[in-house]
Amino acid sequence: MTRSVLCFGDSNTHGTPPMPDLDFVGRHGPAERWPGVMAAELGPGWRVIDEGLPGRTTVHADPIEGAHKNGLAVLPALLESHRPLDVVIVKLGTNDLKPRFAVDAGDIALSVGRIADAILASDAGPGSAAPDILLVAPPPILETGCLAGMFAGGRAKSLRLAAAIRAEADRRGLPFFDAGGVIAVDPLDGIHYDAAAHVALGRALAAEVARLWP
Repeated sequence: MTRSVLCFGDSNTHGTPPMPDLDFVGRHGPAERWPGVMAAELGPGWRVIDEGLPGRTTVHADPIEGAHKNGLAVLPALLESHRPLDVVIVKLGTNDLKPRFAVDAGDIALSVGRIADAILASDAGPGSAAPDILLVAPPPILETGCLAGMFAGGRAKSLRLAAAIRAEADRRGLPFFDAGGVIAVDPLDGIHYDAAAHVALGRALAAEVARLWP
């Protein structure tokens, strides 16, 4: 029986490479992105669904980039579209660090918790139960390169984010993974991951999924 996992994230799940300038449009290939690496590591017993959107937030409609960036708002449609889902990996929070949203690490973690609650309240899992969830904290950012202004003040908040998301996971009895323990952002733009980081993260998350759901 093939099991399915939905990777729900932002540009670093979509596969945006480090950006040399704001006009850059690019994407790592399907096999290079961490969901693709994870799929190869897990093997044919798992179907990995890559659902990353650049600019996606937890719960915020972006006043500049659009209302469709709100992860919580689009989540019910994605859960219904891809059901049944055995596992949902939630890896969000980086875009919430932008000063336009005026939230701290604790608020971002609470917003991740709202997404987890929406998944737990859904019937998108096998037998109309809720899917299992893995909450993943993104690595700390740098304020550098072409995205420095867009994420001004975000570095300090990002350093507190993993602990805050872990606390929300613990409150719900959910597994947690700190991506900052295995990868770092690329210093070119301080936000995105190079190909080697995608490989490292994909392998680490595959091992975690296999451990949690053997």
